[in-house]
Amino acid sequence: MKQLFNLKYLAAFALLLLPLSAMSSGIDVAAPTEKVTNWPAISMFIIFVGFTLFITYWAAQRTKSAKDFYAAGGGITGMQNGLAIAGDYMSAASFLGITGMVYLKGYDGLIFAIGFLVGWPIILFLMSERLRNLGKFTFADVASYRFQQTPIRVLSAFGGIAVVILYLIAQMVGAGKLIELLFGLDFNYAVVMVGILIIAYVTFGGMLATTWVQIIKAVLLLSGATFIALAVMYNMDFSFETLFKTAVETRDGDMNILFSGGFVSDPVNAISLGIALMFGTAGLPHILMRFFTVPDAKEARKSVFYATGFIGYFYILAFIIGFGAIAMVVASEYMDGSKLIGGNNMAAIHLSHVVGGDYFLGFISAVAFATILAVVSGLTLAGASAISHDIYANVINKNATDEQETKVARFATIVIGALAILFGIGFKDQNIAFVVALAFTIAASANFPVLIMSMFWGNMTTRGAVIGGWLGLVSAVVMVILGPVVWTQILAMGDPIVPYKFPALFTVVIAFVGIWFFSITDNSARAKQDREGFEAQFIRSQTGIGAEGASSH
Repeated sequence: MKQLFNLKYLAAFALLLLPLSAMSSGIDVAAPTEKVTNWPAISMFIIFVGFTLFITYWAAQRTKSAKDFYAAGGGITGMQNGLAIAGDYMSAASFLGITGMVYLKGYDGLIFAIGFLVGWPIILFLMSERLRNLGKFTFADVASYRFQQTPIRVLSAFGGIAVVILYLIAQMVGAGKLIELLFGLDFNYAVVMVGILIIAYVTFGGMLATTWVQIIKAVLLLSGATFIALAVMYNMDFSFETLFKTAVETRDGDMNILFSGGFVSDPVNAISLGIALMFGTAGLPHILMRFFTVPDAKEARKSVFYATGFIGYFYILAFIIGFGAIAMVVASEYMDGSKLIGGNNMAAIHLSHVVGGDYFLGFISAVAFATILAVVSGLTLAGASAISHDIYANVINKNATDEQETKVARFATIVIGALAILFGIGFKDQNIAFVVALAFTIAASANFPVLIMSMFWGNMTTRGAVIGGWLGLVSAVVMVILGPVVWTQILAMGDPIVPYKFPALFTVVIAFVGIWFFSITDNSARAKQDREGFEAQFIRSQTGIGAEGASSH
């Protein structure tokens, strides 16, 4: 009761914060120089945020155990989970980042959408059923199934947290820009407000609240994006030729927006980006966690099937919206000199005002913000579970009760929320789709190789998994830091030491080779036990019947 009492006051405070910030700014998104508050947009925004807080209040009453907190009690259906996974994927990086990338670079922006999508067949055909049969709460349960628990879980936790932090940065930047644009609130204050809301979502509602916010948000986002795309095509007489011709004319005849090569110009970066997006998809901790919310492997397969359809449809819409923004968002009221107000990431938001007016702007802004809140909640939950379940309950205190584990998870949520705020402010000038690509590089290099080889290669050993996984993680982090974006643009340290924006081509190979080499050269007693455990793991991965795990601590 005390928890629910506190939540009521937190929700009331959050709702009061929004209109107060709006009144203090008095800014109209459509014409910022007039200083007239856009109340239709703001009112819809407040209603939507209030509704998500109500869902959190409802979920808090049903979150009693660790299984409820991490996996929504395992009671989510395949269709519901498919929508929730799609909601996780249709994040700020997708809706704002990819449409902004298409607006900025034209056809090249589609590279991100295609890369994000092609990872799903790997999850569908190779991983989904085995994940559900082998795991409990996190992907580390699967990766460490037949291996020594402590070193594998520590590796998986660090890899998962690194991905979560980078992915969080992208969502927080998108949220801050959106609030800054809609309310005129300073970016830093906007990011802090978002951080407070997501801490409330995860701390009180757990996976159940996160899932239902994702489901509702996914439906509304698909509906809103469909309307924008149809409105764009209606204005272009439902002709792609007219759309592209108008976009080229708007860009003063620049035909480069219709061709690839302007964004990723050399083969190494192109291949690396593709590897990062494809394999990174199958290594995202907040996506992998969703397979533990369904009751069985059949529902897990359904989840991926539905999610793939929804996500593929959404990326088609994102491409149309991006070119529609080039063609239609040209009025001076959306521009500050030659730059789009709020940056390129706000192209879809400005386009929604062009095609639907103030109320539709409010609707899309509210949905985009709820998108960010829900995705950030899922990410924060994944990071918190890595700390509480993988580190605390399976390494530090192996006799921890559900209550102790959940308490640690809630404390970890606060810490991760604070880090998200700090990093969101630090990365505010970066394109959020690019920051997500860096997160995918880490996931592809550290999480995916260990996970996929643990499920399919019987000769893999604990030593091979640990050394290969750490090599992938460390090499990915170091090469990203020493690359053009962090070393040159963010840290301003001069020419990059690593010339490639996307080093996944090298780091993924390092991880796989490290796992292979240090496994085949391992002749220890532990290695023999690891190899003998593969048959039992294989049987359980196919049937769901067998021991929970055969590894020793």
